[in-house]
Amino acid sequence: MIKGRNVLDALSQLEVMSKRPALPIAKVIKSAIANAENNNNMVKENLYIKSIRINEGVKLKRFKPKGFGRVSPIEKKTSHIELILAEKVPGMKRSAAEKPAARREEAERTPAADKVETKKPEVKTELGRKEGVLKGLGRRMFRRKAI
Repeated sequence: MIKGRNVLDALSQLEVMSKRPALPIAKVIKSAIANAENNNNMVKENLYIKSIRINEGVKLKRFKPKGFGRVSPIEKKTSHIELILAEKVPGMKRSAAEKPAARREEAERTPAADKVETKKPEVKTELGRKEGVLKGLGRRMFRRKAI
């Protein structure tokens, strides 16, 4: 249904879909878009879904108790989703000036010379036995009436 579509069109189609796997697949697509933008400097408007495959994952084996001391097996099934994104126009990258400029601005806002070291207050610890911690516990314990 979403194979070969633009990633933004596929996300909008999955939002209105009433099928149960729509939400996990939308999450996978959003994650793939974020990885493509951050790791490879790709533009999300230029990406499309080249292929998507959903394979069987591991099964968690559990048991449900039944009558007369019997049990019935339950298999909790999982899936592996493999999504491959590709570019419509090959080589179209985000401008390289965006990331370093943001880093420079952040470095200018928090210079290392402005950092002021603050001393932590000393914590005093007392060694030895403390008196009066369990005050009156013995009297309350042995005052109870035994039936």
